[in-house]
Amino acid sequence: MRILVVEDDPDLSRQLKQVLKEQGYAVDVATDGVEGHFLGDTEPYDAVVLDLGLPQIDGVSILQKWRADDRKMPVLILTARDQWSEKVAGFDAGADDYLTKPFHTEELLARLRALLRRAAGHTTDTIELGDLVVDNRAARAFVGGMGIKLTSHEFRLLAYMAAHKGRVISRTEMVEHIYDQDFDRDSNTIEVFIGRLRKKIGTDRIETVRGLGYRLVDPDAPDDAPAAG
Repeated sequence: MRILVVEDDPDLSRQLKQVLKEQGYAVDVATDGVEGHFLGDTEPYDAVVLDLGLPQIDGVSILQKWRADDRKMPVLILTARDQWSEKVAGFDAGADDYLTKPFHTEELLARLRALLRRAAGHTTDTIELGDLVVDNRAARAFVGGMGIKLTSHEFRLLAYMAAHKGRVISRTEMVEHIYDQDFDRDSNTIEVFIGRLRKKIGTDRIETVRGLGYRLVDPDAPDDAPAAG
């Protein structure tokens, strides 16, 4: 999953980026309202952590602009502890959740996971397809109860496909959601990661749909359509 952090405190933004990357997310950071609005308006993020007290454009105004432009990604707002009115304004602007400063990073991670679960239509951090289990909280995957050794990019790709299991996902969409902005993105590397994942989780779990992309399936489920490639 790809996350945007809009926070003008340099220490906090660095801390959040490090913690989120350690949890397997691709992370972009904006340090003012103008950059934050632009990135959120032009890049396909899975969720946003948005501080309200930003220079140039405040967080509430950014959120109002995003929602007016039909940007639907979940947004977790950060507010000062004593500014209850900001929380109300944030929710009225279209926020999905809020967290008051100072906060524990574990709570932020838990709230983000909850937003991502709801957005994808899941109820827990664990997604199962037969004996394949993807645990987003632990950033680990298992087949038949045995842990699989995955690189960060392999896990990001598997987690994204698991969150949208059964749906055909194009290579372009995969690139947009597993790499941060600074990474040298190349859609051809997706084929490499798909090949590696097939070796680790089983070749019949990832179907190729020619001309469209890939989808993650449970090969033992009776309702799954036969592989297209």
